Amino acid sequence: MKEFVKINVRDNVIIALQNFSKGQSLSVDGKEIVLLSDVERGHKIALTDINSGADIIKYGYPIGHAIADIKVGEHVHVQNVKTNLGELFNYSYNPVLSELTHPNRNLSFQGYKRKNGEVGIRNEIWIVPTVGCVNGIAEQIIREFKAEVNPTDIEGIEVFKHNYGCSQLGDDHQNTKQILSDIAMHPNAGGVLVLGLGCENNKIDEFKAGLGDYDTDRIKFLSTQKVQDEVTEAITLMKEIYETIRKDKREAIPLSELKVGLKCGGSDGLSGITANPLVGYFSDFLISQGGTTVLTEVPEMFGAETILMNRCINHDVFEKTVHLINDFKQYFIDLKQPIYENPSPGNKAGGISTLEDKSLGCTQKGGIATVVDVLKYGERLKTKGLNLLSAPGNDLVSTTALGSAGAHLVLFTTGRGTPFGSFIPTLKIATNSELAKNKPHWIDYNAGPLAEDKSFDEGLNELVDKIIKIASGEKANHERSGFREIAIFKSGVTL
Repeated sequence: MKEFVKINVRDNVIIALQNFSKGQSLSVDGKEIVLLSDVERGHKIALTDINSGADIIKYGYPIGHAIADIKVGEHVHVQNVKTNLGELFNYSYNPVLSELTHPNRNLSFQGYKRKNGEVGIRNEIWIVPTVGCVNGIAEQIIREFKAEVNPTDIEGIEVFKHNYGCSQLGDDHQNTKQILSDIAMHPNAGGVLVLGLGCENNKIDEFKAGLGDYDTDRIKFLSTQKVQDEVTEAITLMKEIYETIRKDKREAIPLSELKVGLKCGGSDGLSGITANPLVGYFSDFLISQGGTTVLTEVPEMFGAETILMNRCINHDVFEKTVHLINDFKQYFIDLKQPIYENPSPGNKAGGISTLEDKSLGCTQKGGIATVVDVLKYGERLKTKGLNLLSAPGNDLVSTTALGSAGAHLVLFTTGRGTPFGSFIPTLKIATNSELAKNKPHWIDYNAGPLAEDKSFDEGLNELVDKIIKIASGEKANHERSGFREIAIFKSGVTL
């Protein structure tokens, strides 16, 4: 098993792949290094003496600067490192585009073709509340519908509860309408009941009009204040939906039709060494097969944004990326909050010292592919290839945004672990084997062996096989546990 890794030849730190004790000696690039303190797995060790004010180099890029003289063999972390980042910047476009080298393997998955030409990987009935007031009624409808019909020949029935749909103004109100509309039109739903109250801001008639051209056999609407027995009325509509979708059958779909969201949460020092680069390798592979990926968590691009900007396909996409970054920074500034209040305590415990450290690891999930488009929050995918999406780092909000953009599933890398899942399959990829061993009911794939003896080609083949199985109907662990949630971005007042 490897003891440490030096990620880039330019780096002046190495990453511990196991716990070390003070006084232990390591041989790095033909040089013996004696550790000056205990160092935990995932944390950084100085390869050379680093003067106060000098850059700390990891991934080949600065992740901050030393705030004290650091000796060779010393633990490099928050006690002696500070971010280099400032606030708003002017950027220049210096394109560096890479060719993807994966050959076309003509792979397919078993999915559902929808009437509008889209493809789904689940065939479920969803209840989408227009307002949080009807969350409880939706749960009651599902209980009574299941008791009466026993719908075992479809893949699930879910309600995606939320707190919004009323007492909102401006962007918050528009965000709620847009995200709920995106969910109602998502191809993973075989059918949808849009359930309203009747007096909310998110009016059901306006919501219906906002969907545009939709399949009336599969999307139904009910305003509960307008009927005497809302549960009976809802069950009647659910039965109509059920009789339609139970006839749907999976069929072979080219992998080029798959859309995958890229997300991380609870990162550790191995995230940028195992799981994130593996997901980036997969992203490049899927794009080479004609497919689509979407990368989000804008605050976790800060510090690595120029890498993404220089991978933009043209100047227009570059300008959209600049706005993506600076508009999100302005959001922090307008609310008088620090832009770089990151990484989290869990990130720091895992070995991540600064936001650049985190961002350079996070953005590896996007591989090396060209950035073809940048989406606003709530906007749907239009262009195949690597897309960027405006959303925060918050796990539930950003994963919901990825599904709302049209992703069929999300690859979620984690070094600390999390049980949650969004309204689309959310595959947890462990950065380390200890997490995968301790939480097998959370973790869907273990990337930890990539720090041991497994090659990235082996890991990619395993991950591709796993994703095809999930896209073809195998349930992710959160689906087996019944954990399905949504969260909508909010920034304004509540009336």
